[in-house]
Amino acid sequence: MSSMNEEQDKELIRRTLQGETKAFEILVRKYQQSIMNYIGRMVRERETAIDFTQDVFVRAYSSLRSFDPTHKFTTWLFRIASNLVIDHWRKKKIQALSLSEPADEDRGPALDIPDNEPSVARKFELAELRRRIEKALERLPTSQRELFIWRHVNGLSYEEMAEIKSLPLGTVKNRVYQAKETIRRLLEESS
Repeated sequence: MSSMNEEQDKELIRRTLQGETKAFEILVRKYQQSIMNYIGRMVRERETAIDFTQDVFVRAYSSLRSFDPTHKFTTWLFRIASNLVIDHWRKKKIQALSLSEPADEDRGPALDIPDNEPSVARKFELAELRRRIEKALERLPTSQRELFIWRHVNGLSYEEMAEIKSLPLGTVKNRVYQAKETIRRLLEESS
């Protein structure tokens, strides 16, 4: 995110803290899709993702006074979202997926790939690729899947991800690299 964007966010936060609720609505509209995409890919349930996305913004609004303006607002939002996902998994006692465990083909949203009206054959190829990528993503360990989605779907920097997860930068880079290599290998195996 650009420095100008960060300054706009800080201004919207300042206005929100002064009682201007429309300013927070702008922040919600600006970030709700990326938060929803992240949560949706992590919990694999559309309704839960919608509920959690609302919850992220409710929590952000109610604790906005504790936001540290020396950090990025998006980093703070993704940390709230990540904590919600972790709590969800703890409550459901979801086990981490094994790379040797077969993935369920019918679950989860497709990756967003721009569509400039390609041919029917190309649309089929893209749909097949999306399905294969989603299947590969499901087989990644949770720690790698989350960081891969943040990096390659939400466009977060390695530094932002390290801050959100309180991990060393090298660990984040390594996990994203491992995720890419695993996805590449799985896609090669499935072709």
